[in-house]
Amino acid sequence: MIYLAQKVWFITGTSSGFGKSLVEELIDQNELVVATARDTQKIAQWENDPNVLVAQLDVTKEASIQKAVAETVSKWGRIDNLVNNAGWGYFGSVEESKEADVRQMMETNFWGTAAVTNAVLPLMRSRRSGYIFNITSMAGITGVPGFGYYCATKHAVEGLMKTLSQEVAPLGIKVTNVEPGPFRTDWAGRSHKAAARNIKDYDQTAHANDAQIEAKSGKQIGSPELLAKGIVKLSRTENPPLHFLAGEKSVTRALTEIANQKHDFETWQQLSASLDYGHESDWQ
Repeated sequence: MIYLAQKVWFITGTSSGFGKSLVEELIDQNELVVATARDTQKIAQWENDPNVLVAQLDVTKEASIQKAVAETVSKWGRIDNLVNNAGWGYFGSVEESKEADVRQMMETNFWGTAAVTNAVLPLMRSRRSGYIFNITSMAGITGVPGFGYYCATKHAVEGLMKTLSQEVAPLGIKVTNVEPGPFRTDWAGRSHKAAARNIKDYDQTAHANDAQIEAKSGKQIGSPELLAKGIVKLSRTENPPLHFLAGEKSVTRALTEIANQKHDFETWQQLSASLDYGHESDWQ
């Protein structure tokens, strides 16, 4: 029996990291969970839990997405909360990065997120209710040397979801971009690829930053378990934020980024405003 007080959570990328921690938190909270992964053997520990549906899902394949959503509807009839979590990182300066690799990353991080969202939206629209969480990154707000293309994928998700939030707000659907800083996941370990570091001019910027982050893998200060609790708390908030910074470093970096943008906007405001018709006399 499904109790309406229980929410149905559809989560991508649950074999490790944020996704795994969130599934475990939701099980403790007696919620209903669709745990997905490309390889379901990696999430087989939940197969016998009556509150968990284990579903195979490759976010880069439309047929796989539709099948997982259909299985969810067949079992529980709805999806209340979607968590777009599947993704991976790429380390390397912009110039050194391999186009084939970064295109593959964009397929997962951006197009996969978009495809899963579009598959779930009709269900949410029909019920005039739903909540979409996107695990982006502080890299979706700032630029990080050595992570240019990864930043690009997360900026793309941020832009898409800012727009979507405005489109679906009148339909009772909420959107939050969760923007973590360094958390103790596999992101800087097995869940990333790296470009060859063969241009010495980037040793002090991209290479140094990449090496530092790789060295801290498994030692990051952010707790995936606490972030899972934070996401559940947000899901029960009447007016949740569009942006949710996760971790102290994310807060610090984001506030610095906003301050830098404000400085640029205000410093060049007069020139910027002089480019519209009617301002020709400003250029005399």
